[in-house]
Amino acid sequence: MLAHISTEYYVRLEQGRAPRPSGEVLAGIAGALRLTDAESDHLHLLAGTAPSRTGLHRRDVRPSILALLERLPQTAAIVTSAAFEVLAWNDLAAALMEDFARLAPKDRNLARKAFLRPARPGTTLYGISDEAEFRHSVVMHLRATLARYPTDPTVTGLVDDLRDASPEFARLWEKHDVQTAPMLTKTFRHPDVGEITVDCDSLTLTDRDQHLVLYTAPRGSRDAETLALLNVLGPESINASKPP
Repeated sequence: MLAHISTEYYVRLEQGRAPRPSGEVLAGIAGALRLTDAESDHLHLLAGTAPSRTGLHRRDVRPSILALLERLPQTAAIVTSAAFEVLAWNDLAAALMEDFARLAPKDRNLARKAFLRPARPGTTLYGISDEAEFRHSVVMHLRATLARYPTDPTVTGLVDDLRDASPEFARLWEKHDVQTAPMLTKTFRHPDVGEITVDCDSLTLTDRDQHLVLYTAPRGSRDAETLALLNVLGPESINASKPP
């Protein structure tokens, strides 16, 4: 009744026996089920009533964004693909997280690092304080990415690898969540300078389906001073502190 469709038609939809529903029907169902905007968009995307990207997700970063990374003062910045590969970064991001230039492209994937890196008691990815929340966010974003790029072998291969090798990823994947809460702050436990709490802003680069992620600290704060120190130390410090 709330969706303005008959019970018989709704039953046939659930059983997969009805023709593909229109956008208006899906909007009615989404409203009746009180779906969030992200969930409603995902429903339309799966049903083929919303614009859908085809082919491969883009991994080339605009030159203007590459230039911007180097012009951001006291800001650690990375660009990630729709499949969580770190595509570009500045020196401060390399010092805060790791020197991505030393890694093969496959090893720069944050989803793989979050779920498949060797487990060490008491350690988290880059020492972040919210790794569990980050992993949950990765799963939800990858579900939406797979819906946009269902034939991209990089995306499908990544999801298959994570489902096969990580019981936690498989468990979260079966929840079918697509709504995620924004991560506004993040604390890194750096091996050289200790804890750094930063503001975390993720800006969508819509034309290439990428994200520009910025880590900053309030001006004059202890964390800003620590970031400035890390900027002086550079990426070499974090590599030197790793065990051989």
